[in-house]
Amino acid sequence: MKVAVSSMGPDLDAAVSPRFGRCPYFVIVETATMGYEAMPNTSANSPSGAGIAAAQEVASRGIDAVLTGRFGPNASQVLSQVGIKMVTGASGTVRQAVETYKNGGLNEAPSIPAGPGIGYDPGMGYGRGMGGGRGAGGGRGSGRGMGRGMGFRAPYTAPQPGYEAPPAPTSRDEAKEMLKGHLTDLEAQLKEVKKRLEDLK
Repeated sequence: MKVAVSSMGPDLDAAVSPRFGRCPYFVIVETATMGYEAMPNTSANSPSGAGIAAAQEVASRGIDAVLTGRFGPNASQVLSQVGIKMVTGASGTVRQAVETYKNGGLNEAPSIPAGPGIGYDPGMGYGRGMGGGRGAGGGRGSGRGMGRGMGFRAPYTAPQPGYEAPPAPTSRDEAKEMLKGHLTDLEAQLKEVKKRLEDLK
């Protein structure tokens, strides 16, 4: 069986990276012999779509399963569609993660069915009121109100029994890499929201 492990380095003794799409390397291991090859993750620093690109890259290597800390929904969809097992909760070194998986100590993540990840639902309200009075003074008032709402939704599948939360970062460098990845994801989402706001003007 051939598995790909998200890794902080290019060998069996490197630490497992808890993030699939933005890990520095994938170490591809033949579980029967523990022979391996290291593959740099060329999409790790992509401004967006890193999970999808990484999933497509490892899928092209003919693997049976991916071991990592956690998957994003987009990467999960790609791997589900091509029938690759997704295994979460991996930690320690690449070697330890593979051995733990071989011994049944890691759980497969639930598959996420294909579907749109973003939904848009516009809403608009309009109101006008007017009143006049006689006497010492007269008044007239007019008011308008308009609002639009936009919502984003991602497909969600409830975790199966035995699901393990992704491990916490084990070092300052790993924590920095995770935070950088989160920042990149948020910047990409903000750019998309701004673009949609411009489209609505």
